[in-house]
Amino acid sequence: RGYLDNITAIGPRTVGSPENEVLAVNYLLEQIRAIEIESTDAHKIFVDVQRPTGSFSIDFLGGFTSYYANITNVVVKLEPRNGAEHAILSNCHFDSVPNTPGASDDAVSCSVMLEILYTLSKSSEPLQHAVIFLFNGAEENILQASHGFITQHEWAKSIRAFINLEAAGVGGKELVFQTGPENPWLVQAYVFAAKHPFASVVAQEIFQSGIIPADTDFRIYRDFGNVPGIDLAFIENGYIYHTEYDTSDRISTDSIQRAGDNILAVLKYLATSDKLAKSFEYRHGNVVFFDILGLFVLAYPARVGTIMNYIIAAIAFLYLSKKVLQPKNRAINNLKKFSTAFGLILLSWISTLVTVFIVAVFISLIGRSLSWYTYFYVSVFLYGTAAAAKLILVHTLAKKFYYKNMNDQYLGDVFFDASLMIWSVALAMITQMGLCSAFICTLWVAFPLLTKLMIHKEFRQKGATVKFVVMYMLGMFVPYLYMMYLSWTVFEMFTPIMGRSGSEIPPDIVLAGFIVAITVMLSSYFINFIYLVKSTKTTLITLTTVFVVTLILVCSGIFFPYSSDAANPKPKRVFLQHTSRRFHDLDGNLIKSDSGIWINGFDYNGISHITPHVPEINDTIRTPCEEWAPFCGLPWILPVHFMFRLVYFFPPSAVHSPRYISLSTGPSHMSLYIRPHKGSALSAWSLGDGTPVASTGGDYFVFYSHGLQATPWHFWIELTASEKHSDGMVSLALAAHYFFGEDQKSPQLYALLERFPNWTFSSGWSCTYDLFVF
Repeated sequence: RGYLDNITAIGPRTVGSPENEVLAVNYLLEQIRAIEIESTDAHKIFVDVQRPTGSFSIDFLGGFTSYYANITNVVVKLEPRNGAEHAILSNCHFDSVPNTPGASDDAVSCSVMLEILYTLSKSSEPLQHAVIFLFNGAEENILQASHGFITQHEWAKSIRAFINLEAAGVGGKELVFQTGPENPWLVQAYVFAAKHPFASVVAQEIFQSGIIPADTDFRIYRDFGNVPGIDLAFIENGYIYHTEYDTSDRISTDSIQRAGDNILAVLKYLATSDKLAKSFEYRHGNVVFFDILGLFVLAYPARVGTIMNYIIAAIAFLYLSKKVLQPKNRAINNLKKFSTAFGLILLSWISTLVTVFIVAVFISLIGRSLSWYTYFYVSVFLYGTAAAAKLILVHTLAKKFYYKNMNDQYLGDVFFDASLMIWSVALAMITQMGLCSAFICTLWVAFPLLTKLMIHKEFRQKGATVKFVVMYMLGMFVPYLYMMYLSWTVFEMFTPIMGRSGSEIPPDIVLAGFIVAITVMLSSYFINFIYLVKSTKTTLITLTTVFVVTLILVCSGIFFPYSSDAANPKPKRVFLQHTSRRFHDLDGNLIKSDSGIWINGFDYNGISHITPHVPEINDTIRTPCEEWAPFCGLPWILPVHFMFRLVYFFPPSAVHSPRYISLSTGPSHMSLYIRPHKGSALSAWSLGDGTPVASTGGDYFVFYSHGLQATPWHFWIELTASEKHSDGMVSLALAAHYFFGEDQKSPQLYALLERFPNWTFSSGWSCTYDLFVF
């Protein structure tokens, strides 16, 4: 904890700032030298401060190109006294986003790495392979420092695998959410060595689908270094991730100890493993992995999972076909009833989804989005009860009007089999798609089928007897327990993300969809009870009452989305940029100039909750897009324009203009926007691999940053044009962002930030936007 407290005490560590490039680097070097002095003779320690310059393109956030100059890496190599040919890499980053102390993201990981370096260096047992500790100084600049290391540092050639330590929340358990690719032995190493395992291939496939607007250095090592690895991240309490509340005191000692125990054990195991030296020989397919309540991890090759899934699906299909087709004289009638039950289940699911979505759309339209953000139970009482009530209602009506003269036990049997059929089809389809998450369907086919075979006689008895219910619940215990455990993990990750996913995606619809999916899954094998019990009236009345009361309370606004609670804040995120804009024509003449405070609320509610506190900020100050200028004439730090539907530009009482910038005198963070005019095309440039990559919307976005004492930025672009244009061939815009120092905040920006309520996290800085035509 001492390391963590000292790193965060430096303050925000933005790339290019003295705090990041000097103070943090000096602190790390001091601690490493102290560790080196106390190390045993079994090891050698080498330290290097790397300051790379480079460029690459990435398809993250709509696609853009990154250029970095003279950023900082602190690299430590611990190797046996006789040297080592191969190495395992451990990666953290000590930089932070502007205006935040970055305790969880990622100072705590660097603190853990320092402690692991100390522990390993004090050991008298020599390692078989080297361990390289990369304290990376520019991860928040979208993975620049890891790219500089893996593509340029001489030690990078010896790395055979890596462990990346990250955060999507503050403390708690660290989740293994990416592995490989195609290196099952790495997962097996984690399974064998980790003392407190927490891992899920479901998280991996969700993350790699792009649903979560985030990325890690894992991508760089995988794509640019061709190195396999393990990606871990703290996921608890993501509400304060990347905010001023991400302080060291919010991370428990238990959480730090747990992470240290796990990572030390895995690193030590890999550093003494024969497989590390021949890692490419063990590259064969993906792996299915998931922990059981944090107690242990099950892991097996995906190809084994595929075979197992198809076998289980085939057994289920065989069982169902035998049920339907026997006896032969009733096969057609059985098939008809089975198909009807199958269709009714699908109909109940669709009608439930539509109903809950209507509620979510209504909540969004009346301005009550995120009412559950601080009070998660509100979402369960609102959308969960609506989903459960609609499911029960559809089947109750079917039982009363369509199946009114049919035997209850027969109906219960048919609907159980229909649910089994749906899960079996899902298992076959998801396995065919190559998704490792198909193991969930395996649980929902294998255990219910086994339960049915064990208590098939009880299914025929009249009514749902106590013995039948007990045996049924025991048989279903494993899939239901695991689904609830997994659901909680998913909601713990996703709920906070809804507060920072932009104003384009209605969070209530997203969360409602998740809740419907969970409700449908958990109700799968309980639909048959609707046909076995005498009445569902009491259940329906209870669910409906809870839903109606919650809906009324939500509509009344009693559940305020955000919280300033000192112990557990859930702030609204707002970015404010005091922007000075200058637009020039083809002859270099200034044709337009203005200045104002550009405001972005980072969630679907925009600024609606702030307006009562700062009346000047309201819908009348929305700024139209300057269609003729790249990226609407606004200084985006990253190409996330597609995530925001509302833009507010608030003219201050006085114009603020930081020092005029150029490519040789600008601040540490700049963005270059390129828009070829009609008839022109950007064919090549000196950035990335030489092939221009357009962002969403068609403009080209280059993210630039530098450390200390960077040389002027030199680059070239090549355009092709069919003919000469009177309005020029291309528009170039340059945005400069002042994240630290005397130019960071103007008096007007300071004054406005002071008026924001305490339940907001308002991050502010000054910036410029200059447009030129060539």
